[in-house]
Amino acid sequence: MVAISITNLLLIFIGSFIAAAISGTAGFGGALLLLPLLSRTIGTTMAVPVLTLAQLIGNLSRVSIGYRQIKWKQVAIFIVGAIPMAIIGAWFFAIVPKDVVARIIGGSIVVFVLLKYYRLIQFKPGNISMVCGGALVGFLSGLVGSAGPLGAAIFLSLNLSPVAYIASEAVTATAMHIVKTLVYQKYIGMGIREVIVGLFIGAAMVMGTWTGRKFIENMSKEKFVSFVGVLLFLVGLQMIIFP
Repeated sequence: MVAISITNLLLIFIGSFIAAAISGTAGFGGALLLLPLLSRTIGTTMAVPVLTLAQLIGNLSRVSIGYRQIKWKQVAIFIVGAIPMAIIGAWFFAIVPKDVVARIIGGSIVVFVLLKYYRLIQFKPGNISMVCGGALVGFLSGLVGSAGPLGAAIFLSLNLSPVAYIASEAVTATAMHIVKTLVYQKYIGMGIREVIVGLFIGAAMVMGTWTGRKFIENMSKEKFVSFVGVLLFLVGLQMIIFP
């Protein structure tokens, strides 16, 4: 791990706060914003494991703000597919070209949003589709660090209230980050400095999450769906152009 200057620590803290505020509002996006910053400050190899630990903390804070509105049945079904595939994805982390996978994810998100916007598909997740969706998201999350936008697209189709959507999606992300952290620790190794940086980022993300919550508390379900749809489309394009 490279030495981290005070200036870089400040940049990481600010970037983590902003990323968490966005993900706390939309349910995704934090990892996509932070990965480039962390790659340049702590090194590419350790960026994903450190960010996974930080996201674990950030997602726990998102769970806490909407705990009473979590849709546990859909969450449990999604996790059934997500957990084992997250383990497999994390195991393959070191050997698969990440840019190719990122472009595939980005393209899938853009197509999904366009089809949904023009009402060419009516995706109504059932038990089987939620398990399959969880498996896909879990595998890609372990493989490239985050598949949050894809998971967000699936949960957005459940027609939940903004807070229920944020908290329910965060539960699945938390479960995946726990198993990914264990696998990364076993096969890559995270020293005390990496853990400290992860906790430092996590603290900034907790603050950002609560800021994001204030933005969505009074937003109507229709406006929220449109807001998240636009962000999904932009993030998908970003993943295609800058994987």
